[in-house]
Amino acid sequence: IWCARKFIGDEPFAVLLGDDIIESDVPATQQLIEQYERYHRSIIGVQRVPYEMTKRYGIIDPLAVEGKLIPVRTFVEKPMVEEAPSNLAILGRYILTPDVFEALSDQQVGAGGEIQLTDAIARLNEVETVYAYEFDGRRYDVGEPIGFIEATIAHALCDPDLKANVHALLKRFVDELEQQ
Repeated sequence: IWCARKFIGDEPFAVLLGDDIIESDVPATQQLIEQYERYHRSIIGVQRVPYEMTKRYGIIDPLAVEGKLIPVRTFVEKPMVEEAPSNLAILGRYILTPDVFEALSDQQVGAGGEIQLTDAIARLNEVETVYAYEFDGRRYDVGEPIGFIEATIAHALCDPDLKANVHALLKRFVDELEQQ
């Protein structure tokens, strides 16, 4: 923790989780940076998910939802559906102040038997306001097989050099399945 704090100093830093691909006209991280520059507080990227999916994500408990910038009461890591305070899921994009390292330095093991960044951010929120920002964009969860397939196909269909071949391949697969 000391080494990371020494490297980063007092500047905010971005965290981008590799299992989330976000497609947007304005990159999701840029949207969060703009909010940080306005409020000088840690900003957590969120989007709405179906309630039945809340057990797969860190979920925010908002103080109020009056727009895209949301003050957060607390954070809950992978709550069961009936315990989820909202359906606003933390989705792999953060702008954090270095103070999060203090919270991480003695963070206890949490959900899944791991030290959870979400838990450290919740502790940070006790001493400085942390905001969530409902960013614009299409998110692909490439940490799940179907999300990886969806992202690959969607991006291939947008590529002019691949589109026709991928379309033909998908049509062939569908035709073969229908013949079975």
